[in-house]
Amino acid sequence: MKKYLVLLLVLIFSVSCKKETTKTVIEAQVETKQIKPSALIEAFKYKPNATPIISVHRGGKGLKNYPENCLETLAYVNDSIKAIYEIDVAKTKDNVLVLLHDNTLNRTTTGEGKIIEHTYKELEAFNLVDDYGTTTEFKIPLFKEVLVWAKQNNVVLTVDIKRGVEVSAIADLIREVGAEDVSLIITYDLKQAEAAYAVAPELLLSVSARNAKELDWLLHSKIPTQNMLAFTGTRLSDTTLYNAIHAKGIKTILGTLGNLDKQAEAKGNTLYKTWVEKGIDVLATDRPFAAANAVK
Repeated sequence: MKKYLVLLLVLIFSVSCKKETTKTVIEAQVETKQIKPSALIEAFKYKPNATPIISVHRGGKGLKNYPENCLETLAYVNDSIKAIYEIDVAKTKDNVLVLLHDNTLNRTTTGEGKIIEHTYKELEAFNLVDDYGTTTEFKIPLFKEVLVWAKQNNVVLTVDIKRGVEVSAIADLIREVGAEDVSLIITYDLKQAEAAYAVAPELLLSVSARNAKELDWLLHSKIPTQNMLAFTGTRLSDTTLYNAIHAKGIKTILGTLGNLDKQAEAKGNTLYKTWVEKGIDVLATDRPFAAANAVK
């Protein structure tokens, strides 16, 4: 009798586990189907002879009276050229997401000290400073208000997540605003890229593919190639790398900020066009007006 009772209990337990497992799988499938891919995944597929894209570093640098990572600067540049905007997102003491590149307030604001030591209320007392040391009337913007502006104006943001900020917090706010179609997340290595994809599989990711080895890592990762925008570094690579990336349907992005921008300034802005002809689809630059004029 005990033997039959034990067998009955085992059978009931097995059926129960099977039902629970089946339910979990079905729920996961439903959840997966509910995820709507960002429109950028289709828009940023590699296509030969597509119009080059200008990516404005830190939302605009080196502009008199217009500081970096400033909403008013984004609007100012956007009034003149068609571009996408790289922005830096940091976190305050009270976990508010704002735009700021440095760990401290000293360089770009009238405040001092680490941003993580200040509440957002305290930040409101400070003003942004341009690259020439001029204090402006502009304030440190909330990431949320920049997302709202981008969505309203159909402007693409590439989000550089600063140290201490969780990718999940970025993704949650993007979803809250409904800005998935104008937002992509920047990652710097395979580990970051895989973590970002796990949290936000619907978003386009900027991934590091500076050489054939890094590209191979990406291609053997769990990240679909359709979710990738390949950052090829701040130095020119051989065209074979760009061709290999394009063969997978992925656009390339080159960081001209720094030395390459200086080369173009000294030798002529036509260099931007030359780099595009070598296989670059997106130019990440501190000289957006010059680059845009050169490749239009």
